Amino acid sequence: MNEENKVLTPNETPETTVEDTKETAPVKVADDKNDKKGKKNKPEKKKGSFKAFLKSRKARHGSLAIVIVAVVVAIVIVLNVICGLLVDRFPDLKLDFTANKSFALQDDTIDYVSHLNKDVTLNILMPEKEVENQGTYFIQAKNLLDKIKSNSNGKIDLKYVDLTSNPTFSSNYPNVDWNGGNNYFMLVECGKQYKALKVDECFEYDEQAYSYYGQYQFTGTTIEQAVVTAILNVTADDKVVVDMIKGNNEQDYSAIKTLLENNAYEVNEISLVTQDIDDKAEFIMIYAPSVDLDESAVDKISKWLDNDGKYGRTLIYVPCADKVDTPNIDALLDQWGMQVEGGYVFETNTDYLISNSSAFAFVADYSDYYKDNLKNSKIPVAVSDAHDIIIKDSEMAHSLLTTSDKAGVQPYDVDEEWNYQDAIKGEPLNIAAEGVKTNNDEKSSRVLVFGSYAMFSEVVMSYNSFNNSAYFMNVVNTIADKDDTGITIESKSLESAELGVTDVTTQSVMIAIFVFILPAAILAAGLIVWLRRRNR
Repeated sequence: MNEENKVLTPNETPETTVEDTKETAPVKVADDKNDKKGKKNKPEKKKGSFKAFLKSRKARHGSLAIVIVAVVVAIVIVLNVICGLLVDRFPDLKLDFTANKSFALQDDTIDYVSHLNKDVTLNILMPEKEVENQGTYFIQAKNLLDKIKSNSNGKIDLKYVDLTSNPTFSSNYPNVDWNGGNNYFMLVECGKQYKALKVDECFEYDEQAYSYYGQYQFTGTTIEQAVVTAILNVTADDKVVVDMIKGNNEQDYSAIKTLLENNAYEVNEISLVTQDIDDKAEFIMIYAPSVDLDESAVDKISKWLDNDGKYGRTLIYVPCADKVDTPNIDALLDQWGMQVEGGYVFETNTDYLISNSSAFAFVADYSDYYKDNLKNSKIPVAVSDAHDIIIKDSEMAHSLLTTSDKAGVQPYDVDEEWNYQDAIKGEPLNIAAEGVKTNNDEKSSRVLVFGSYAMFSEVVMSYNSFNNSAYFMNVVNTIADKDDTGITIESKSLESAELGVTDVTTQSVMIAIFVFILPAAILAAGLIVWLRRRNR
């Protein structure tokens, strides 16, 4: 048999020579790697290749990443929907990180509305969508109103009224001047009592721009204060009446009048020349007159205070800062054990001074009277250009507000020989005092004298760092035996609605975390994952 035709049996092994190996090995390699055209052969498609792909390393990493991304996106969408529904249902879940808490209710508001015992309706006089389209301050106001409703334990209802599609709505409130060109934003009602609030009562705006262009440029919202004071008014059953005595060239008392009205007092203005004091009035007030009352007016006040021996009435007197001759008023005060000394009180104790530039503007100490019900007695009362109230009869009169023992009185007319150190008496002076007369039935009439008219100015009472408005309302509410305390709420601006992080140390820590530590940690984690995958 020829060598070429030799057939190998399964048990035989071909004998390959060195020559054969040299000739055939290159051809074998070429056949394995290239086709006839010199191209790479395509791998033969195997059955179950897709299944094999899923088990491959590439598929495991790529598919897993896609699944993870899809799951995370789905979770985020679901959580977003759930959070949106929860926030709509529970407005207090909205967190406020702004420095001035622009979207959060103050504690006074939450405390007041959470203890309401009457049903109140807040009627917004425009559709809900229109409110949202009015700008950021209206959206802010809407959020605050939602939170007021949420904290009222079901006592406050919030409605949106479209006056265009519901023109008969206004006919139910005849005491509101709907045709007077007034731009009303809200109507607050409780039972048969109601109060309409104008836009400028609910929002702060640039008055100069409004006078020029006739359009509002809003700078803040006072909706919280406006709503709370309106609720106070409409829920009051019998308002305490206060008569402001006018006709003696008084200083501007609009700020204190507004404060009383906002706290559900009915304030009337009367002239003792032509009118008598209202028998229903529990308070009368004489605010910084630059002209003395005549004898008949003083006689009316004295009889009113006596109330036929039944007492139960109060006079609040604030003397004028300027030098004014008031013998008739002085005689009235003398009957209640007090006297207003001429001149201006100055303070030399630097711990009491409001500013080092003036010794006549300082804070006063509380006496034991009308202090207990203050929400924060650590906040002081500020006074300026004050008079000393001398206690002439200590059995009848007592002090309310005092200076330090390093204060004195500068006379109206000071000559070159006057020395302020000689005027320091070495004992506290009285900035406010009270005279009290009580009958056998334990009913009392009072005369209160506040020696500084500037302490009740709009500017001073607007400062939250001073307790002037809260102290005054606490005195009046205590005398009137009212449970409600004065509520002073600041306006809310969005001009600096940054995160409320002002502490330098906190800022440094946050910068270190978010600028250096967190990016470095992410970079390190990515590097570790890359190295592990590369070395597999």
